[in-house]
Amino acid sequence: MLFSSFEFIFFFLPLVIPLYYFVLRNSIKWKNLLLLTASLLFYAWGEPLFVFAMIACILVNWGFGRLCIYVRENNDGQTKRRFASSASMLLKPAMILTVAVDLGLLAVFKYAAFFVENINRVLPLEIPIPQLILPIGISFFVFQAVSYTVDVYRGTVGAQKNLSLVALYIALFPQLMAGPIIRYSTIEKQLTDRSFSWDDFASGLRRFIFGLGKKVLIADVIAQAVNYVFASDPAGMSVTAAWLGAAAFGMQIYFDFSGYSDMAIGLGKMFGFHFPENFNFPYISRSISDFWRRWHISLSSWFRDYVYFPIGGSRVKSKLRLVLNLFIVWALTGLWHGAAWTFVFWGLFFFVLISFEKLTGFDKWVERIPAAGNVYMLIFVLIGWVLFRAEGARHAVEYLFAMVGLKSNPFFGFDAVKIGSEYLFTWIAGLITCIPVTRQLIKNRYFESAPVVVIRWLYAAFILVLSFALMTASDQTPFIYFAF
Repeated sequence: MLFSSFEFIFFFLPLVIPLYYFVLRNSIKWKNLLLLTASLLFYAWGEPLFVFAMIACILVNWGFGRLCIYVRENNDGQTKRRFASSASMLLKPAMILTVAVDLGLLAVFKYAAFFVENINRVLPLEIPIPQLILPIGISFFVFQAVSYTVDVYRGTVGAQKNLSLVALYIALFPQLMAGPIIRYSTIEKQLTDRSFSWDDFASGLRRFIFGLGKKVLIADVIAQAVNYVFASDPAGMSVTAAWLGAAAFGMQIYFDFSGYSDMAIGLGKMFGFHFPENFNFPYISRSISDFWRRWHISLSSWFRDYVYFPIGGSRVKSKLRLVLNLFIVWALTGLWHGAAWTFVFWGLFFFVLISFEKLTGFDKWVERIPAAGNVYMLIFVLIGWVLFRAEGARHAVEYLFAMVGLKSNPFFGFDAVKIGSEYLFTWIAGLITCIPVTRQLIKNRYFESAPVVVIRWLYAAFILVLSFALMTASDQTPFIYFAF
């Protein structure tokens, strides 16, 4: 079920919200049960069998938490001390096993066909390629489960005895399909103690509407230009069209994904949860390092805390080891995004750029020169998006050649005029929304005045009506990150 679907907006939400606020208004326990039930039904909407994979993931990680509780409680007590002491030695192997099960679930569904296909290419084998459908959102809920288990093992959060609360944390429908990747520590208290205010609900509703507008009015519209350019023969497109196509995809993926994050954060707020931001205007960055501090923040911080820091991070003395650590993180980041070599190359492309910046300090220097830093960031990020969007490695190389005129293609052509003129209003709306205009307005004390609040609601209503109009006129497009 898509957030940007009529089923969700006119059936699912109108059913859940009244039950949550008016039928079960005084019981957090029953509210949680309602949200858990709604979340499981939400996930099972498209393919009911996949919900069992998520339930298995929930049970395994809850079971590890229960083991931690048992061992640590008995170590503190006076009874069963010897047995508990022996059991405590098993916590690390148990944690590793639990994480292995989580990642194994991800590997089977997401990477089995990719690995078998490449083994068959390298070795004279004909292993049957598994034909598995990828459960939507598996990369996100698996990473949440891993963070819960590792944090419980480290002792940075307490293990949760209540199975339904662990299930709600992993399966909570606003962020289930495409993040943000929420840490258990972020919502641990909110699971059992949430307050309600109409201001929060209203703020969450507006955030949801604006996220819907990002998705339907910008991402889905500019996607038509992206599909046109990337379906064209690179040898026949102009240099300008190639760059505009890359920029269009950069706009599409940003508004598609940040739109989903806005909708998730808004929905969470409507139910009393406060999720962290997942984007911070990445296209105003002045270096590649700065870009990745602003883009998909929850994933970047996840790899930092659960991969990069544990293997030494940037604290290592050897520059070679630093480069190796960055290589591991970015190879995994690329692979996380998809089981294809283009994603691996995309990750390694940013590995080279980030390594260069860390070893030379170039990012610190270029960030002091606003225009130069912005241009530098945009050029290389758009090159990266070509690797991300291309149909394969060969297509990516040919497209990149077209961007620099190595396909004997003209600098400017009718294709560039078509992309620029037909989607002019989308380009303008996207460029304005990419910069923190609203954030600056919020700082103004008049932003919360009654007339301005009325204008904000009228604007939200306009966005909602316009979104409904486009949703009615065109087919629903899944969020890009549902594929991951």
